[in-house]
Amino acid sequence: MRRLQHRCPDPGDPDPRPAATRGNLPAELNRFVGREDELAELARLLERSRLVTVAGVAGVGKTRCATQLAGLLEKRYCHGVWLAELSAVRDPDLLEHALVDALGLTDHSGRPPRSVLAGHFAERSALLVLDGFEHLVDACATLVRELLRRAPGLQVLAAGRRPLQVDGELTYPLAPMSDGDAVELFTERARALAPRRRPTAADRAATLELCRRLDGIPLALELAAGRLRALSVDQVLLRLDDRFRLLTGGSRGAPPRHQTLRTAIGWSHELCTPEQRLLWARLSVFAGQFDLEAAEYVCGGPDLPADSVLDALEELLAQSVVVREDGAAGTRYRLLDTVREYGAEWLAATGDAQRLRRRHRDWFLGLATWCELDWFSPRQAEVAARVDSELPNLRRAMECSMESPDEVRLAQYLAGTLWFYWAGCGRLSEGRHWLDHVLEEPAPSDAARLKVLWVLGYVAVLQGDAVGALRALQECREEAERCGDATAMAYAVHRTGCLAMVTDDLPRAEGLLSDALGRYREIGELNSNVLMARVELAMTVAFLGDLEEAAAVCGEVREVCEDHGERWTLAYALYVLAYAALRRERPGEARTMLGECLTIGRTFNDLTVTVLSLELLALVTAVEGDAREAAVLQGAAERVWPSVGLPLFGSAYFGRPRAECEGRLRAELGDTAYEAGLRAGNRLDPDTAVDRALAGGGARRRLDPPGKPAVLPPGATRRPAASRMTGRGGPERW
Repeated sequence: MRRLQHRCPDPGDPDPRPAATRGNLPAELNRFVGREDELAELARLLERSRLVTVAGVAGVGKTRCATQLAGLLEKRYCHGVWLAELSAVRDPDLLEHALVDALGLTDHSGRPPRSVLAGHFAERSALLVLDGFEHLVDACATLVRELLRRAPGLQVLAAGRRPLQVDGELTYPLAPMSDGDAVELFTERARALAPRRRPTAADRAATLELCRRLDGIPLALELAAGRLRALSVDQVLLRLDDRFRLLTGGSRGAPPRHQTLRTAIGWSHELCTPEQRLLWARLSVFAGQFDLEAAEYVCGGPDLPADSVLDALEELLAQSVVVREDGAAGTRYRLLDTVREYGAEWLAATGDAQRLRRRHRDWFLGLATWCELDWFSPRQAEVAARVDSELPNLRRAMECSMESPDEVRLAQYLAGTLWFYWAGCGRLSEGRHWLDHVLEEPAPSDAARLKVLWVLGYVAVLQGDAVGALRALQECREEAERCGDATAMAYAVHRTGCLAMVTDDLPRAEGLLSDALGRYREIGELNSNVLMARVELAMTVAFLGDLEEAAAVCGEVREVCEDHGERWTLAYALYVLAYAALRRERPGEARTMLGECLTIGRTFNDLTVTVLSLELLALVTAVEGDAREAAVLQGAAERVWPSVGLPLFGSAYFGRPRAECEGRLRAELGDTAYEAGLRAGNRLDPDTAVDRALAGGGARRRLDPPGKPAVLPPGATRRPAASRMTGRGGPERW
């Protein structure tokens, strides 16, 4: 398989390609030991093939070798090295969503995630590291094959228990560590536990024997080293010998090293107290990370009181059975994959697995409920980070509920409750997957199903799928009327009004949104959705020419947002206020508000408000006199739109600022210079574009230049050239 060579930007280039994020490899917490020969050979294989798989038994060190090599080779790749950990993804249909998530991509459009991935890598020189794919091997092989075909600058380094069996793949069987490397690893980890302890000659001999008995498997060595808190090396060796006789795991045909690893884990399990073993088994129901409160609720019971979970968890941490990870969502914990599998087998043997899965599901139903309520509060950013970290568990909770026809309504409840995450945090594509999926199974038209329908309509509106949106919202309205659900009716009317707005039926949009707000008042509803309805009504009347009314409505929304600490809806209110300020020839005021919009959009990973703000900021910049920078901002927005949906929603009204800006810039710069600016903006990734916009582009600008009309007068109806795709105006999809 030929690798296309992409030239990295040269610092001396007059218009160098801006540096994007270089990757997401995690920082190593302890020193990587040995494996120099293996790393060198793997590097040579990556020179020969675009797909290299590191294969081997569980615990042999595939992940550490792959990530270590990726870090060493990072400078080879202009667009970075990206790690996708797939062990927590159980459903093959979610594989592509997981990769989109790992890459930090935000896509609000209706495009399949596979197209998003292929488009992202199409012109990039990057290394994608896939870890823990063996349970998804068929789906993963198909996806990798397509990505490599469509992205000639992409290379893939996979780490799993078996090859992908894709054409052109080179497989490197990773053997256990040599005696020297194994002893060094064991000694290094032992020294971390007791820095002042000096090994004797007898200890060194026992260590070599222990490493050989464990076949040099890194995970087994680290588990054994963890016992040195309480035992000497000789005692560890003696107890290991006992456990070899007791636990000869695996079938007769299983590789000896697999049996050895199982023995090492089983031996560590045997050395735990009954409470620790029980907690280990029960923790296996979590996918990915979990926190202490979740562990106490899910795993606690008469035989394991909740107040004893912390003590047992601390011991499992000390034995390296559980890993601690600190991030934006606070202190979290995770079981290593092989350790989780071992615990799951013990849980199944107890006959308690189904009850624990339901407790897990119930906890995350409650968590989602709390997060939805807390979204309308100063804790919005914390909620977004929390749901981000819990996504694997939320997926598992929905999967659990879909297994029984009697519990499908719980999956529907969970999918609908997460509306704020799907719509507000850049997860439209995955949200659409779950919303469609939970509606596939028959269920009564209760409040949970009706909520799924209006949320599905909302997501489809944002994706530009007018037909899908109308179908879902119409069904929701009919069922809500039949069963007298005033809340579902209010939301369905609201989102139908939103659909009318983006499809340029403004009189109907104004009527529907006003109707929805009246319904919200009747039922006493106040949250981010209600405020968004007011913002959308303000946008509608602004498009109709009543800037005073639009500004007044959004000024009130701004006050309510500030009172409640709401930031997500505030960004859209500020966008409307900036639009009104620009139409009133106050570009400096508009720029300030759009800067805040961009900052908030980045906080929540909301590309919709980000790209709308970039579009309007381009016109602000043109009005201020910096035509070249305005062209760059328009180019940056062009690059973002395909990840959002139909550019400018195919709307003549949303497209008006862009069309006006383009007309100004072509007149001032000429076609050649204008298009050069667009190309420069197209090369900016979204984060770099936002940084540049917030910094003002670093170029000289004039404020309110005399002798030039700043903008179209209020109520003007000049229409941009019709799109070949929609016929309603606005730029074409590119």
